Amino acid sequence: MGKESTTTRAQESTNAIERLYVTMRHLFNRGFYKPNGVSGEAIKNALLLLRPEIYGSIAEEKAELKGLIYVLERLPEGIEQCRFINLTSDEGYSDSHFKPIVPPKRRRNCYRIDDEQMNIEITRGRSDIYDILTHLTFLFIESEKICKRVLIEDTKKTIRDWDKLESAVNKKELNQAEREVALIHTANILGRSFVEILAVHEQFATTENPERFLKIIYWLGRLTIEEEVSGDKRTITFSALLRERLGHHIHGEKWANTIKQTLANHSLLKRPIHIISANMHSVMNSLYAGKTLANEFPNNSSLEIFEALSSSSNKQLQEKVLKTAQKNGMISIDDKSGTNIDVQIFDLAKLGDDACCYQLNAEIRDEEKPVIFVMDYAFGEQAFETIDELLKPHKVNKDNVFLNIESISIMGKAGILEGGKGDIMIPSAHVFEGTADNYPFKNELCAEDFEGYGLKVFEGAMITVLGTSLQNKDILKFFHKSTWNVIGLEMEGVHYQKAIQSASKIRKSIREDVTVRYAYYASDNPLETGSTLASGGLGTTGVKPTYLITDKILTQIFNS
Repeated sequence: MGKESTTTRAQESTNAIERLYVTMRHLFNRGFYKPNGVSGEAIKNALLLLRPEIYGSIAEEKAELKGLIYVLERLPEGIEQCRFINLTSDEGYSDSHFKPIVPPKRRRNCYRIDDEQMNIEITRGRSDIYDILTHLTFLFIESEKICKRVLIEDTKKTIRDWDKLESAVNKKELNQAEREVALIHTANILGRSFVEILAVHEQFATTENPERFLKIIYWLGRLTIEEEVSGDKRTITFSALLRERLGHHIHGEKWANTIKQTLANHSLLKRPIHIISANMHSVMNSLYAGKTLANEFPNNSSLEIFEALSSSSNKQLQEKVLKTAQKNGMISIDDKSGTNIDVQIFDLAKLGDDACCYQLNAEIRDEEKPVIFVMDYAFGEQAFETIDELLKPHKVNKDNVFLNIESISIMGKAGILEGGKGDIMIPSAHVFEGTADNYPFKNELCAEDFEGYGLKVFEGAMITVLGTSLQNKDILKFFHKSTWNVIGLEMEGVHYQKAIQSASKIRKSIREDVTVRYAYYASDNPLETGSTLASGGLGTTGVKPTYLITDKILTQIFNS
């Protein structure tokens, strides 16, 4: 009986995800929607049925605080005050007087047009739109909870707790006593304890805006109350240019052309190229830090060096490694295409004596020495757009110059379904959630490569999800316990592999036997309460698996 109900719940959740995406796509094509209209209600109901782990108590009366922190770190500051939210393409706002607002945990430019409107630039494809709409829907649900608790329906008046919060928010400055009184009223409004509210208030506080949390709760409630009382509806719109451009690889093509032109300018186009999708520090540090920082770290402990470099306080050490890299073959390309994907190119023919921690075969001639191309993380479907464009031949006059791609390695963070933060996953296939698409492949990395390092290693299929904010225990349990044998979930694997397979097997623009490597380390375990992405970052836990995976990739490249 238990098994049947779990399967039914998993099926309900799958249907809810499908409804969410079908509705979102329909609204995008339509050009606008109102969160409290029929379509907005359909999205809210689907999200409430799904009850994603990351949004915790979204379906309960009390406010969800961890989910609120998670969402607001990914949306522009001040969005809770805006009645009109406009999703746009890159339409030239950077040339205006508006200063971009960039969320701390998502690289996207947002512009506060006036008191009531926020414009959000979409340059990373549909995944970005799904991500924003899901987070906004969470905010709308939370704001309705506030409204229901503070608005007396018959009289359309508000309760005393709300009036006191409004009075506190309107003061220029609060002393400790006034702040604590306001937090007690807020705790009552949100159905949470004073201690919980105090902790979240401290997390949101900044030097410029010490009462940010109180203002967020006030504005979330205020806009919904005004909608109920005076009918001033909130509206989300999609610009005509965004609807016209989406899916046309405009940013990906510009990004790839810049890279190929840079390779051509440095006479690297025909050299063996190894692509790595990773962060902007682990490859550089792995190549140069050990030799560069030998005096600072005489014990030659790699982990100690990498942990020191991962700390934001060690700017001098980071600068020292960067200078060594620039003198020994590293070319940096800061993104100007709108993809938000920076790039590093390492010309291994330019490695000075005793600069690099890895050794190339001495017999390889300079013109045959490999080039390592490192690209920052893509976001969801953007992985297909960027790699698909990159693997196309470079046009020189009217001729096609095919890139000599030897290997493509993908390293990233992912949710794990067995094990904990920092453990490693080695996929043997990528399965696309909600579709019949699956991509088996031969992974050059295997579990044995990572044994003996004190980390758990799992091998099996991984599911590519449509959005991390839709993680649902029932679906994940089904994938994990069934014959699918899914070990984890992430957002880009299917999109990378789709681009690789179409380039190698259909378009024939790269060799058919291109070496492929995938390895992920666990950022969270969505099946464990308290271990979801909303529970916080990895801290130094991520340093060991990041550099271990990087080392295995580089060792294989240098020995190939």
